[in-house]
Order: sequence, then C-alpha cells, then structure tokens
Amino acid sequence: MTWAVVPAAGRGTRFGAETPKQYLMLAGRPVIEHSLRAVLDHDDVDGVVVALAADDHDWPGWRDIGGKPVITCIGGGERADSVLAGLQALPASVSDDQWVLVHDAARPCLRRQDLARLMAVGQGDPVGALLAAPVRDTLKRADQAGRSAATEPREWLWRALTPQLFRRGGLTRALLAALGAGLKVTDEAMAMERIGLKPCLVEGSEDNLKITTPADLALAEFLLARGG
Repeated sequence: MTWAVVPAAGRGTRFGAETPKQYLMLAGRPVIEHSLRAVLDHDDVDGVVVALAADDHDWPGWRDIGGKPVITCIGGGERADSVLAGLQALPASVSDDQWVLVHDAARPCLRRQDLARLMAVGQGDPVGALLAAPVRDTLKRADQAGRSAATEPREWLWRALTPQLFRRGGLTRALLAALGAGLKVTDEAMAMERIGLKPCLVEGSEDNLKITTPADLALAEFLLARGG
C-alpha cells in the first residue's frame, strides 16, 4: 500500500494570476488534476491526500479520481506544514512503515516511466528516494554587484524534482524535527538529510517541470500535447 500527499495550500504569487496556479486551466483540465492523475496512474498507489488552504474556494470537490480515493485536509503556511497535515490525514490503515509519495500540485508533466522507476528504486532503499535531474548548465557565482565572480563545479549537483518517496513515520519525524529547529525545508529530502539520512537520487525527465511562470504553463501545454 502506497499513498500520495500533495501540498496545495500555496497561492503561487510569483505566477502573478488571481487564481492559484494549481487551478489554472491546462489542456482542458486544472493543473492540479494533471498532477493528481499522473501520481495516481501507478497501480501501487492507492489514493491521495491533498492539503488545501483554509480559504480555498477553487477546489473542485473530487472524492475520487480514476476510481481511487481523494481525501482533503487543511494545510499550512509553509510546504512542510502542509505535508505534515497530509501525513496526519492519511487513513489509519497506512502504518508508519508504509511508503508515501509527496508530489507538487503544480508539476503536471510527470512521466509514467519516471514514477515507476522511483517506486522500484525507492522501495528497495532503506531511506527512500526522489526524482532529480543532473545539472547540465555551467553554474556561475555572482558577486554583490551582480557580476560573474566564479564558476562552480557541477559534477555532483542535481535539481530536486517530485515525487519524493519516504516511509510515513520517518518523514513525519524528519519534518517535525526541522520545524522544531525553526528550519524552513524546501523539500522532503532536505528534512531527511538534516537528520543524517541520504535519500537515493533517481534520474527523472528534465521536462518534469514545476509551473511557476506563464511561460512554464505554455511549455507544459506543449509537452502534454506532444505526449498525447
């Protein structure tokens, strides 16, 4: 049994739209619907918990998608708060030892084969795993004047993607520890790293993009159309 948690309480202010970016229309459906369907597509994923903002008036009210249950809960001001709320809202049948996927609400272009690879590798790892992409561009360090001051080595650098796969109990403990220390974690792997664990990096597709700008939305439309 594996469940997914999707934090969707953010407003996406960088996008610049009145409607939260996860509810913008993309190829005839809200962005979040593509993200949910992608993560529920795997046969071993049994359902999903979506963490919503308390004042969310855009949620369509889904109770199931593709015959799999969709549960909602109220998220928090930060990503970690929403993920924790989602973990706590999982059915009682999901034990601390069972695996949980965490996926971004605004990441609609997850490929089926990437999810399958993550599940296969992550469930065989003692810590868990995350989809990631090796950094391929040359990296520059800027000075305070905005000038290129140095070139940074990229050999061991990866861009973190989602989904990320961890056991319910371990991820809960890691997130609580980070919040207790006043640390703002930007993804679940960061919380695990902080308690001394090293999640496995599973290479995923570069086009598993998170929608942040209008240009990203247009690119996602193209990618989904190309993928059928």
